[in-house]
Amino acid sequence: MKIVVGDRNLLPHRVLFESLLPAGSEVRWLPDGNELADADVYVGGRFTAAQAQAAPKLRLVHVAGAGTDKVEFAALGPDTVVANTFHHENSIAEYIVAAAVMMRRGFLAQDRALRTDRWASSVYDDTLAQPRSLGGAKVGFVGYGHIGRRAWELLRAFGAEGRAVTGRGNVDAASHGLSWAEDNSALTRLLREVDLVVVSAPLTESTRGMIGADQLNALGGDGVLINVGRGPLVDEQALYEALTDRTIAGAAIDVWYSYPGDEGRGAPSAFPFADLPNVLMTPHSSGVTGDTFVGRVHDIAENIGRLDRGEPLLRIVDGTR
Repeated sequence: MKIVVGDRNLLPHRVLFESLLPAGSEVRWLPDGNELADADVYVGGRFTAAQAQAAPKLRLVHVAGAGTDKVEFAALGPDTVVANTFHHENSIAEYIVAAAVMMRRGFLAQDRALRTDRWASSVYDDTLAQPRSLGGAKVGFVGYGHIGRRAWELLRAFGAEGRAVTGRGNVDAASHGLSWAEDNSALTRLLREVDLVVVSAPLTESTRGMIGADQLNALGGDGVLINVGRGPLVDEQALYEALTDRTIAGAAIDVWYSYPGDEGRGAPSAFPFADLPNVLMTPHSSGVTGDTFVGRVHDIAENIGRLDRGEPLLRIVDGTR
């Protein structure tokens, strides 16, 4: 079994990963040449048509995460399958709760003010309102998969109220303790009702730009958006303008519109979000913890073992959906 690993996030767990593989496996890490020519498995988040052409024997592309939008399915041979893995929901849920508290309580603005010696609290400034806790906060979920469910378990413990929209609209609201759950046609209704919206839907042609100017207007001047799904789920220009004009109160953005190369340098957007005081900016790091990738290593190694033994693979992704 010849395995090529192109995802640097697995490097810290190299010893563990290789210890879990079938006997006799050959692993090549972070390739930069013709390593795909005789590979059986490729592990990585991006797989291009050029890579597919260079890998005639490939049987499995295993993404080291959930999203497969950077895999060119149409270029894959008929005998190549794609699988994914998760384990990020606990880490991302922690991020969502942390961002919700920080934005709702005004801690981000207070931090920036105190760096200039201004104590931006209602204790010292009568023009400032006392902030609100998460108790009684109305939270909306755009997408309610692994991430949404885990985040709701945590937010519910604070006394928040929840509702959700999903592509299929098949969430049983009562069993999850949600006020209601519908399909994406109820998106604007959801945004009108909530104080916080958590975006974690998958990026598809039907969800790209699903939150635009009209939806942000519905969220309103007290609303906070937290995007941990994919940047283009929210229209880039509309979001920047809504934050600039205070159409919405603020946003925590972990997923972006432009990404850097391996050097890790580059603007995340064509718009200067960094100049805005009401934005928490993070570099797609909400799910990046050791716990996340240890779980993923086990999943990937298990699937490679199944491939080696001729057993059915787990978490296969249908590229036509």
